Order: sequence, then C-alpha cells, then structure tokens
Amino acid sequence: MSLSKQLYIIISIIFFMIFAGNFIISVKNTKEYLETESVTKAQDTATSLGMSLRNLLKDKKDPEIESIINAIANRGFYKEIRLENSYFAINDSDLLKNTKDLDNDKWQISDVKVDDKIGKIDVLTSVSSMENELNALEHPDEINTQTQTDIPEVENSYIFTPNENLQSGKNIIVSFTASNINGKKINATSSLAINNVLVKVTRDVKFDYIPQWFINLIPIDLVEQSSEISDGWQTSAIIYVSANPGDAYAKLYDQAKSASIYALIAFLISMALIFIFVQYILKPLKKLEKLANNIASGKFGLIESLPWTTEIKAVAIAFNDMSTKIEAIINRLNNTLESLSKKLSSDELTGLCLKQNFETDMKKMFINKSTGYVFVIKIADLASFAKSHTTNEVDNFIKKFAKILKYTKLNDEMKISAYRFFGSEFALIIKNSNYEDAVKFAQLLKKEFEELALEFKKSEIAHVGGTPFNPIGTTPEILQSATQANEKATLIGPNEFFITDTNELARDMESWRDLIFDIIDNSRFDVNYIGNCKVLNSNDDNVVMQEAFANIKDKDGNNIPIGTFVSIAEKYEKIVEFDKKVIEKVVNHILINSIKHDISINLSLESINNTAFIAWIKNKILENKSIAPQLVFSATAYAVAKNEDKFKFFADEIHKCGAKIIIKRFESKFIPLGNLKDFNLDYIRLARDYTCDICKDYSKQSFVESISELASLLNIKVLAENVKNDEDIEFLKNYNLYAVSR
Repeated sequence: MSLSKQLYIIISIIFFMIFAGNFIISVKNTKEYLETESVTKAQDTATSLGMSLRNLLKDKKDPEIESIINAIANRGFYKEIRLENSYFAINDSDLLKNTKDLDNDKWQISDVKVDDKIGKIDVLTSVSSMENELNALEHPDEINTQTQTDIPEVENSYIFTPNENLQSGKNIIVSFTASNINGKKINATSSLAINNVLVKVTRDVKFDYIPQWFINLIPIDLVEQSSEISDGWQTSAIIYVSANPGDAYAKLYDQAKSASIYALIAFLISMALIFIFVQYILKPLKKLEKLANNIASGKFGLIESLPWTTEIKAVAIAFNDMSTKIEAIINRLNNTLESLSKKLSSDELTGLCLKQNFETDMKKMFINKSTGYVFVIKIADLASFAKSHTTNEVDNFIKKFAKILKYTKLNDEMKISAYRFFGSEFALIIKNSNYEDAVKFAQLLKKEFEELALEFKKSEIAHVGGTPFNPIGTTPEILQSATQANEKATLIGPNEFFITDTNELARDMESWRDLIFDIIDNSRFDVNYIGNCKVLNSNDDNVVMQEAFANIKDKDGNNIPIGTFVSIAEKYEKIVEFDKKVIEKVVNHILINSIKHDISINLSLESINNTAFIAWIKNKILENKSIAPQLVFSATAYAVAKNEDKFKFFADEIHKCGAKIIIKRFESKFIPLGNLKDFNLDYIRLARDYTCDICKDYSKQSFVESISELASLLNIKVLAENVKNDEDIEFLKNYNLYAVSR
C-alpha cells in the first residue's frame, strides 16, 4: 500500500474518531437538554393547570375543566394530560344501594372498611354532627337530659383515598356493619365502581420525517410530571402532564443531521486539502522512487532540486551520494572489463584478433547474409626459421607479417579483418568482395610477402588459400574449404595463392527451399533440451535451466546444421513461423511433463524485430500464465547489438507478461558493458571462451570476476555454458556466478 493511501486512511480514521466523539457528546448533551426542557415544560404546565383548575374542582363534573385541558393539549407539545381524582366521597346510601346483603329496611351503617392494598376510607363528619358536638361542649346539661330517641338520624359520608395499586375503572369492595331499629346487625359488603380519571386528553406521537432506526438508536425518556390541586387542607385532584417526545426527536434529528452534513462537507474539504498537501509532500518521494528504480536498472542520475522537508532532504542527499558512488564503481568495472576483453580477444604479439573473434565475425556474416571471401594463410616452415634465429628476430618477423595482413588492401573501401589462430596459422575475412577482388588482393599479398622475404632472407614466406563465403554453410565447412585452397597453393609454388571460384553445395537453393518449407509447415522437427544448468554454489543438484534446441533432419535422416537451416529459413521468410512452432512445442513440454525449471528458447533477430510475432508471443504467454516465469527467451549478443532499441522493446514487452530474457554468448565487444543496464535482463550467459581453461588464465579470471560484480549491481544472474574441466568448475565457485552447464 502506498504511503499516500496510508496517510489518507490514518487521517480519515483520526477524523472519524474526532467527529464520532464530538457527535456522540453533542447528541448526548442535546438529548439531555431536550429531555430536561421537555420535563420542565411539562412540570410548569402541570403547575399552571393546577392553579387554573383549583376553583373549578368544587364541582368535578364541571365541563369547563375539560375545555381548559383541551385548550392546553391542542398546542401539540404534550402526549397526554390527565386529571385524576384524589379521593371519592361515598355516602351510606351509596353503600346500601350497591349491596345485595340487605333488604329495604332502614339500616344504620357503621364500621366501614376497605382493603389496605387499594387505599383507605375515612368517615367524613357531617355539618349537623359537628354542630351537635359543639352544642354538647357548650351545654352539656341540656344534652344529658335529652333522651336517645330525640337524636335525629344522620347519613354518614366517607372519603375513599385510593393508592397506586388501584386501577382506574375497577370496582372496590367496601365492607361494613348494618344495624336496624330492631337491633339486628349484619356484616355486609358493597361493590362500588371507582373511576379516578376525571379528564384525559391524549395526542398521538407523530414522527413525520424521523427514521425509525434513529428513534431506536437514541431513546428519549420523558418522565410524566404531576401537580396536586388542593381543596383547603386536602388534595382534591392531581393533574398529570406527559411531554410529547416527537418534538424532542425532531429537534435532535435536525441537530444530528446538520452535524453530519457539516462533518461530511468538512471531511471532503479537508481530504481535498490533504490530498493537495500530501501530493506536494510526496512529490520528492516519487523522484526518489524513480531514482531508486533507475539505479536498480543501472541508470545513475541525481535529484537536482532537493526537497525542503528535512527528513526527505536527507534521504535525497543520501540517494544522490549512493547514485554517484555506484556509477563510479560501475564505470570502473566497465573500464576494467573493456581492457580485459580486448586483452582476451587479441593476440599479445601481433595485436590481431584471435580465432574466437573470427568465429564471432563469421556469425555476423551469417546473420547479415553478407558476401565475401575467407582466406587461410600459413607461414611456411616457421619452426625451421625459429631454430636459426633469436626469439626477438622471430617475433619481429611475425609482427611484420601480421602488419602486412592487417594493412594491405586494394582500396580504402575494402573491409578486411585479420586473425591469428595460433602459431603460424592466420586468417582473413574480406567482406563484400567478388572473385576478381579476391584474386587482386591475393596478388598484392604475394608482392608484400616477396619484399618481406628479401628483408629476412627467407625465400618462402607463406601460402594463401581463399574460398567464397557460403551463406548456407557452416564456419567449419568454410574454413575447411579455405584450408584445402591453401594446400593447393603450396603445390603451385613459393608465396603462391589459390582462390576457389565456386563453392560446391550439397543441395541447390531450390531444393533447400522445398525442404525448409516442408519441415516448418509440417513441424517435422523435434525439440531437445540440453545444457543442464545447475546452481554453482549449492548442494542442491536440481536443474535450474535448460536450453531448447531444435533437432532437424533431412529426408535421409541426416542432421541439418541449425545455422544453415536458420539462414535459409530467414532467406525465405519462414523463420518467424519456425520460432512460433518451437515455442508451442516448449510450452506443451512444460505443461505435459510438469517441468519446474526454466527453459530458454532461442529466437532469431527477424522474430524479435517483428511486431506481429511479439503480439502473438504475448498472447501465448498470457494463455499459459502459470508457466510464464519458466519461459526464458534468448538472443545472441550480436543479434542484440544489431538493433538494441528493438531488443529493448521486445524485452520490456516480455517482462510485462511475466516471462524472462537472457542474452547468450555474451561478449563485451558486441554489447558495451555500459549498455547492459538498458535492457533489464534476467540472465546473461558468457561465451564459452571466457570460462574455458579459466583456472590457467589470469585475464579470464579478472574478466569473470569483474562482470559478475557488475551483473550483481544490475540484478542480473550470470551463467557459464559448456564448462568441461572440473578445475574450471571449482575455480568458478569463487565468483558470484549463478549457475553453470557442463
């Protein structure tokens, strides 16, 4: 995850935590305030109503009571307003009327009781009784003289005060003792209907636009408020007021909604500002990332404009320093490698190129479909000359002989390359020349040899044999033909030459064409897997890479040299189709046999330069994505050198698909070591001449050591091919090579 995304996530979490905390506190405080306000308002309304209804409760059935309560309730701020009776007046007649235990005689009631669980009942002393009691206190003698029969009959009244256990509308059972004039007493009960609610007005709680989840999430508890209404010394009624939570929910929801909208807008604005700020802050990091990637790929630049942030500035300075130092190391290695490469590829005495360069240049001619002549030149009887002369004289002779080969030419346009194979054997490649040019050049050489013969008093200097370059032949075949021409020259005379006019081919070009078309169209070839590469410094004996090698035979079952086949296939534009079929065979081989190691596949220069082929190979890799990392596409160093831009494009496209790239037969004279960083390679495979007999050659040791260090800096794995000698294997273990094949 990128640093910018991490910063956005962290800032978003912090913002959410701050907003959530503030939101919860704000909603909680608002909720508590609304609850307090609603309860206070309900209490004030209850008190106000109690004062207003006090004088009207002398007649509790007065309709004006209900009118006043309705007027208050219609304002909509209240869920319920309820007026409840605090006590009930009961007369003896009420008890007698609602009992089934007595007849119609006159009864006097006493000892009235109710269950304590539902309330209490008290005797209400009537006015006449109170007057009698007062008269008795004032005129006790008069009262005593009166007879009992003179006391008038009195109907008692009672006050029933219910408690909270009594439900409104329920009957109560009153027990009492009834006595008549005959002195008969009966314990009786009376069932009285008690309804303590005098007036009740209820309004529905409405939430027009408030979602139910909000109501469920934030419950508002509004306690019912009450006020007692007194009638003198006694509470006559209680007014109850319940606030409507709908109004509180509406205010709370609006407040929460406004806070959320504000927070969202603030968050978006903040994130936009943070995005601009972070992009500005991270811009130097992107430069650092680019520089790091460039350093990893071997491109060593500098960050010119240093960032102003202290920490990032310090990192940028460190990157610049690292880039400068690594570039200096690589440049030093490049210079060392170039020097060693020149030393390994040239003869120390004459300065001429060695045989390995001759073979490489011949490959160039095959690839470029060049024309020209190849000469083999042998110094006559050099051993006898060496016996009769000192070492310095022999060396001087060879140097002058080599100088003749190097600088003799018919004209400035003639391109001649001279080589010393070993001892007295030399070779020349004359490009873009015909038979007449070859003869004239040989005559010029003969003249130079005769002058050299006079100088060193050696009558016979050398013989020259030439043969035309055969584009469908092989290097050994062409060398053999030139050697045969040289042998014929020895038969002619001293310092003579023989030039072959035509080259006998095994088949004419028409028959070659038919054969190549038949082989490619019908896939009449096999793919063998050679060169078992194994990790060098490891006890693991597993193969890490093999090379796919096309085994092609003619109709008689004879092997066709791959160089000849490729050359003719390129001539008739069939090589791209051939490369496709090789790739298909390799893919099937990996899938069918569950191969776990890498397979390198050789591609021709024409295929690498063909955009249609690149599109095809990308589709093929994507179809078999599971084995993409095992496919290693190979090109020779010389083929890469011919068109580095095309190869770089090809390598980039292959890497996008997850496959790998290797340059085989790597030689520094083809690809400057400074250019390796441009290709983003996975592997390079050294030409076998660099590792053959490395245990005996200090120059080769220094070259391999330097190139392994350079490759390590560029994250490239170095392979060595066809190492035969056990001593060479042991010696290579001292260097940072990845794997070798034997």
